[in-house]
Amino acid sequence: MDAIQTHPEEATKLLLAWGQGDQGALERLVPLVHDELNRIARRCMAGERVGHSLQATALVNEAYLRLIDVSHVDWQNRAHFLAVSARLMRRILVDHARSRNYEKRGGGAQKVSFDEGLVVSLEPGQDLVALHDALTALAKVDPRKSQVVELRFFGGLSVEETADALHVSTDTVTRDWKLAKVWLLRELRGGAQS
Repeated sequence: MDAIQTHPEEATKLLLAWGQGDQGALERLVPLVHDELNRIARRCMAGERVGHSLQATALVNEAYLRLIDVSHVDWQNRAHFLAVSARLMRRILVDHARSRNYEKRGGGAQKVSFDEGLVVSLEPGQDLVALHDALTALAKVDPRKSQVVELRFFGGLSVEETADALHVSTDTVTRDWKLAKVWLLRELRGGAQS
């Protein structure tokens, strides 16, 4: 079990101290979150094409560099930190894909499919840019549903952890998760027709 999971109180305490400007807290936090960040990076990279120029370790390093630049974040807890980290990693991958001249919504990549049995994992070959665009559109319509997808799908958080991070009930997360998958599937299929 990862250190951040076995000592969530310590991680939360360090996150709060770091958010208040204590850089020493960040140095003590990094060993606690390293394994968890690698797990998120592997989850994000699982959807990338074979031979992708970024590796999970490089993705963690880039996310870490961006996290260092964040000043005075009001960190709530472990789930909030993981959500922000997952969002950063997704943005890094999307930026990377766009910088390599991928066409919007495809460029030869397979479309992302969300089905009712979706478990929080990515299948190889999915189009992260199309998913990012669909999530951005969902966030404009319903920000919380977009956050639920981000936390569950990219962050790998459980329903309970997601509920805790968003300060809602587990029933709300379950409902939002189901509705968001249907909305995203419709959005992605619509993008394939345009």
